Amino acid sequence: MSGPTYFEDFNAGPGGWLGWMAGGGGPRALEIHDGVATVRSPWGVDINHAPPGAGYLHLLYVLFTESADSPRHVQFEPLAGTSRFARGDYPRNFLNARLSVRVRGLLAARGAQLLLLIQAQVGEIRTNYVLSGQPIAIRPEWTETTLRLSADPGQWTCLGTRGPGADCACYGEAPVEEALQNLNVNLILVLFPLRIEPLAALPDPTDVHRLRAGIDYPIDRQCLPSGEVSLDRVKVEYAM
Repeated sequence: MSGPTYFEDFNAGPGGWLGWMAGGGGPRALEIHDGVATVRSPWGVDINHAPPGAGYLHLLYVLFTESADSPRHVQFEPLAGTSRFARGDYPRNFLNARLSVRVRGLLAARGAQLLLLIQAQVGEIRTNYVLSGQPIAIRPEWTETTLRLSADPGQWTCLGTRGPGADCACYGEAPVEEALQNLNVNLILVLFPLRIEPLAALPDPTDVHRLRAGIDYPIDRQCLPSGEVSLDRVKVEYAM
């Protein structure tokens, strides 16, 4: 690897990183102690990619990769602090980069995995991919995992869109290589997939995905991951 290196260890605060409560909850500040960021359940359920998309997810750690003067950075700075990624003018070309994270946690995963999500605007399409071929280990002890961000489509799952009811009408599929070459929205550590069950039987069982889980009907949280996940450091080694 011969390009620059982005590094965040949270010793000087969140550095632009956020937690996120989906389902109308929105952004929240990370809990940071002694250079360790921690998020705890219950987490919001992101419904944007429900079937016929790839499924539901929890958003644990979010870093926006937009330019430093973007409205979103200005909006979130009171919670996320100054983005060292944006202010450092790091490249948004993540193709063939190596991204390393050091995490630990006590988690009842209930079928979910900790995965990297990339989100990019490619023309008129807002595309989302999870690196499903390279799950991140969560153990009680600190464990470092290095992800290799190649354009191999076998490593990625495109989340697509639920269609009606999604926050963005332009969610869809664009080539993962193009998303990696200009990762201009955000990168997120997520728990995916989630098992969504209504807390009580719906009048029409086929509405489970057409309706907005957790908004139009309550969901059974015993089916969702629970516990806590801590993040000690993030490093991106660029290929160029």
